[in-house]
Amino acid sequence: MATIAIIAANVLVSLRGFSDTIFFERYKFSIGGVKAGQRERTITSGFLHVDISHLFFNMFTLYFFANTVIGWFGAFKFLIIYFASLLGGSLLALFFHKDEPFYSAVGASGAVTGVLYAAILLNPEMRLGIMFIPIPLPAYVLGIAYLVYSIYGMKSRLGNIGHSAHFGGAIAGYAVTLLFKPELFITETFIVVLLAVPIAILFVLEKTGKI
Repeated sequence: MATIAIIAANVLVSLRGFSDTIFFERYKFSIGGVKAGQRERTITSGFLHVDISHLFFNMFTLYFFANTVIGWFGAFKFLIIYFASLLGGSLLALFFHKDEPFYSAVGASGAVTGVLYAAILLNPEMRLGIMFIPIPLPAYVLGIAYLVYSIYGMKSRLGNIGHSAHFGGAIAGYAVTLLFKPELFITETFIVVLLAVPIAILFVLEKTGKI
């Protein structure tokens, strides 16, 4: 029910945004708007989407991985991970784009990526299949590859995609999952360290001014 409630909220808010430009502009993530005091945009933007395909892809991915997290933690902690990841994505975007007043973004991708990373930590042996690769790969391999791709996307401003929000969501999902289940540091030490590597790389690049 928690997953269905989140999906329903995304669908209803997104549909309103599709038909009401004023509503969409008021609640999307906007550096200028957040700096003007409209901090609710860091959350509301996560329920708006650009179009039906954007909405469908995010909700399909959420539906696929949410049950793993709920199965381990229950609905309440799942919701904490979801909203922490949503906020984490917005905050990292704010950090990296703070000097770009016209930067804006929408979508649940940060929250969904956080849920995905939580699921990978909880079930690292999970295997995922992707197009053009006939053999399913361990989820952690694809997770790390996605973060590395996000770093590249942030560095090169690749496409009209909020790479920083994806990365921020992943960091929040990773951190909150370990907070809820610290024994993973012992039982899944290799995976915990491996997933931390691209996070460390991102902040080294930031500190050295290379991103």
